[in-house]
This record gives sequence, structure tokens and C-alpha cells, in this order.
Amino acid sequence: MHPFRAAVEARDMAAAVALLADDVVFFSPIVFKPYQGRDTVAPILHAVQRVFEDFRYVREVGADDAPDHALVFRARIGEREIEGVDLLHLGEGGSVAELTVMVRPLTAAQALAEAMRAQLAADKGAIGA
Repeated sequence: MHPFRAAVEARDMAAAVALLADDVVFFSPIVFKPYQGRDTVAPILHAVQRVFEDFRYVREVGADDAPDHALVFRARIGEREIEGVDLLHLGEGGSVAELTVMVRPLTAAQALAEAMRAQLAADKGAIGA
């Protein structure tokens, strides 16, 4: 089991974030431009943990020593069931250099976009308060 999977399954986002390279590139399923840097990606990972309900990985593809891993997941956003995959590309030292998330179906991706917008806006409001 990849350490990123173990951290996410344990709901330990601090540990998951610690596995990211300082200059990680995150490709989101709902925005065109990638996010860059651990400090930029960390709040997104924390927010998605709050948005997904019943999150679970159902399959992992990739040899332990391989630089690429696919973590297939299922979750729920309200009434919408979502399936997705976290694609990890490891850099030097084994840190996550690239994280690409893909989700289906389209209606679930739309629900994810709406829920993430609301969550990140709430987080920004809480920080500014």
C-alpha cells in the first residue's frame, strides 16, 4: 500500500500533505490550470476531505517500487455517487511530484465543483474572520 493511500485512508491529511514534494503539481478534475506547490495544494486536500462522504480506495495499481501509482476510489457528495482515480507520479526521494485526480460521471464532477467552491469560500471566510 502506498503511503499516500494509507494517510488518506487514515484521514490524516497532514501526513498526506507531508508526502507531497515542495513543488508538487496538482491537476484537478474541475479546473484547467494546474495548482503548483505544497502550500497551494494543502488547503485543497483538506477541503476535499470534508466534501467527500464515505470515501474509500477500492483498488491500487502500481508496483511498490514504481514511480507511478493509480489509486481508484469511490465516494459520495450528497446524493451523488462518484468514482475516481488519484494518479501519483513520484519524484526523487519518493515524494509525490504530480497528483492528477480524475472523476466520473459528469454529474458527480459538477457536484464536486460546487461543493469545493462552497468549502473553499467557507475556509477563506473563516481565515479572514
